[in-house]
Amino acid sequence: MPATLRDVAQLAQVSVRTVSNVVSGYEHVSDQMRTRVLAAIETLDYRPNPVARTLRTGRTGMLALVVPEVDVPYFSELAREVIDAAAALGYRVMIDQTGHDHERERQLLRGDDRTMLFDGLLFSPLVTKAELLDMHGATSIPLVLLGEHDFDGRYDHVAIDNVQAAKDAVAHLVTTGRRRIAAIGAQPAEEYTTPLQRESGYAEALAEAGLAYEPELVKTAGHYSRPGGYRATQELLALDPRPDAVFCFSDLLAIGAMRAVFDAGLRVPEDVAVIGIDDVEEGRFARPSLSTVSLDIPFIAREAVRRIVARIDAPELPAVEVVAPHRLVARESTAPSA
Repeated sequence: MPATLRDVAQLAQVSVRTVSNVVSGYEHVSDQMRTRVLAAIETLDYRPNPVARTLRTGRTGMLALVVPEVDVPYFSELAREVIDAAAALGYRVMIDQTGHDHERERQLLRGDDRTMLFDGLLFSPLVTKAELLDMHGATSIPLVLLGEHDFDGRYDHVAIDNVQAAKDAVAHLVTTGRRRIAAIGAQPAEEYTTPLQRESGYAEALAEAGLAYEPELVKTAGHYSRPGGYRATQELLALDPRPDAVFCFSDLLAIGAMRAVFDAGLRVPEDVAVIGIDDVEEGRFARPSLSTVSLDIPFIAREAVRRIVARIDAPELPAVEVVAPHRLVARESTAPSA
């Protein structure tokens, strides 16, 4: 038969409560006691019963991470970092995706039966409007928001300064001698915060450089994907005069943009410079390597997990907003023009 807590306690010559405290990660156990219990656990090959722990503590030791698309490099890197950060604090993570489905996000925020499997929810919505967050009141599960959404003070929020990140990208293009700078990633028909903020930063950077904002140079992208960047760049290259640089609201858009430039018989960066945001691995190994605004994904993951665990332990803590750092990474795709 499998070993029990009582078996471990008898072998270690401690109380069952002490064994339970060690298994649960309780800090106030002496090193000597902890060593004895861990040795007994190894000897007996004791495996904690997760169902019993849930009934005893009311917790599952599980967190949920909800993202729009798991196959987007930014979100896959974020998921890996969240899993590592959670493991360091004794939690496991289940990942779900919404697929940009508005109703799916409604269901998750309402708190259906599945959310009862988790102690906390890390949520990165793309299509959720601010008023939908009111639906979270239907469940008591702790929530931390990820992504560039307007912070209203009700929920913990970990994001980047999108406006400044976009300004940094465009300002870099200006310093390399570019003057007709296009943008890809606007979504004027929607109220999504990310494209609004990045377009705002783009416009501010142009103004500070004394350059005009030209609507024909701003192209939309329904999804931040390689095909979206490719199609938008084809439209830009058909303009006369064409742009000499393109600021893309994501690295995937930028990678698609570079391919469109090459397919048009032009060169990056000699004819058209290209820069993105995210710093995904694919861009680092592209040829030419992609200039970008690097987001500190490990920082975002650590802070998000730290906030959710703190909120699980103390639900009444005041909500905070954490702004992650970013930095400009200049690579081959924006080498200075002659």
